[in-house]
Amino acid sequence: MKRAAPTIRDVAAAAQVSTATVSKYINGAQRFSPKVEAALQSAITSLGYKSNPLAKSMITGRTDTIGLSVLDITNPYFSSILKGANRVANDRGFSVLLIDTEETPSRERRTLEELARRVDGMIVFSRMREHEMTWMAEIDKPLVFFGSLNELPLPTFASDDHGGAFMLTQHLRLLGHKRFAYLGFSKSRRDEERLGGIRECLGAAGLDLAIYDAEAPSLLEGERLCSSIVLGSGGPDALICYNDLMALGFMKEAANLGVAVPRDISVVGFDNIPYGKYTTPALTTVDLQSERLGAAAMDKLLAVIRGEPVEKLTKIAPQLILRASTLARRG
Repeated sequence: MKRAAPTIRDVAAAAQVSTATVSKYINGAQRFSPKVEAALQSAITSLGYKSNPLAKSMITGRTDTIGLSVLDITNPYFSSILKGANRVANDRGFSVLLIDTEETPSRERRTLEELARRVDGMIVFSRMREHEMTWMAEIDKPLVFFGSLNELPLPTFASDDHGGAFMLTQHLRLLGHKRFAYLGFSKSRRDEERLGGIRECLGAAGLDLAIYDAEAPSLLEGERLCSSIVLGSGGPDALICYNDLMALGFMKEAANLGVAVPRDISVVGFDNIPYGKYTTPALTTVDLQSERLGAAAMDKLLAVIRGEPVEKLTKIAPQLILRASTLARRG
């Protein structure tokens, strides 16, 4: 016959205290003398008692859970964000509840409002423009947002997309490239920042930029748009892609079309996803420090939950990763 799980009453009887004392102890609502706490811990350990998280949340109003809303968990960039955030959360006694909005802005509001009822705070990625997000500031839970905001009073964290794009473009300029193209994703506000860094660098040299816009930041879109980019007259000798996934999709289709990377065209991306160094050729990219970003965002949110002051924007510097998908041009 299966033995019944020990209850709070069993712990109280073993420690010779009231059930109210046990409840306050396990929920951290009150401290007791060392003697009483030792008796309580001894009873809990010997009985194998485990508290009910749901009951605890009803008493304390806390779930010890953080919500993380990402745009596409199949993208390795967001997997790294989750890894960094989860590590910090676990170290602080929190768990992470992941929500994937699947690059669908229309479902974000309902999803986030439902998530807010189940967590102590949220880290949010969104494709929405700032004027569409005023409701987000009204959610009655601590929230940290990814990306720069001009008006909404939310603490934010971000990578330096503008600086990373400038570095990447400058590298290609120093290799002697003259004909530049950008395979972008205009539905993302980060696209504006990356495009701004590229244009600043090229503008200083008097160089033009051809722009191609993808429907999604995916392998398939990089593959689909490849022929439009490389088969026209006067095509680019350097392509900057919005992210590594699009760059890898482009490189695959370029090989099918008989276009050699980097002999015919240098290709670069953003994010430094793990697959990039295993392709042939390996992909030059900007490492946006995604795992560090996840950890920094979680640190910031937990500080907000504790009621501590935090800076409005936390920005992490990128790093240029040089590999074989770029080649110097002569003449």
